Amino acid sequence: MAVRLGDIAPDFKAQTTMGEISFHEWLGDSWGLLFSHPADFTPVCTTELGRTAALKSEFDKRGVKVIALSIDPLDSHMEWLKDIEETQNVEMNFPVIADEDRHVSTLYDMIHPNATDKVTVRSVFIIGPDKKVKLTLTYPPSTGRNFLEILRVIDSLQLTANFSVATPADWEDGEDVVISPSIPDADVPAKFPKGHTVVKPYLRTTPQPNK
Repeated sequence: MAVRLGDIAPDFKAQTTMGEISFHEWLGDSWGLLFSHPADFTPVCTTELGRTAALKSEFDKRGVKVIALSIDPLDSHMEWLKDIEETQNVEMNFPVIADEDRHVSTLYDMIHPNATDKVTVRSVFIIGPDKKVKLTLTYPPSTGRNFLEILRVIDSLQLTANFSVATPADWEDGEDVVISPSIPDADVPAKFPKGHTVVKPYLRTTPQPNK
């Protein structure tokens, strides 16, 4: 069964490159990013894990714990991490789940048989402090992910979780946002003291509230 937005992210225990974890306990009160890889010692995956390690401080700044997964065994992971560090000029600073029995992959529907029945696709799950799934993305094995886009989405999710706003197309942190249609016009000035612009009655913009 697919994991959908608003679902509680399935809990699990797993071996990782940084020891055994119980997922919900490991997350604690943090946001989480769980993402899967088709296999160890593959070129696109090597660049993705390296990029994530390089961006670790950006995830930390947002209170996001990062964890990756592939269905290869732990000893394979440990050898592969050496290649990642060598070729990507990083230190691997987050855990990678060894899902050899495909338990976690099955819980999160990471194996799509009509695409490939042998490996996980490039699944992305962003999980809130309430353990609910806030975003899902699925890429084919051949396409590497844009991790700056993942950070952008996290910025939007964290902003919209705390203010009555939404983010428009191509929004970047610091730009104007859209006022929620559920906010009556009469309440807008008090709720958004930086001012607002009425483009249409249903399209009202305001400077980002937390900037």
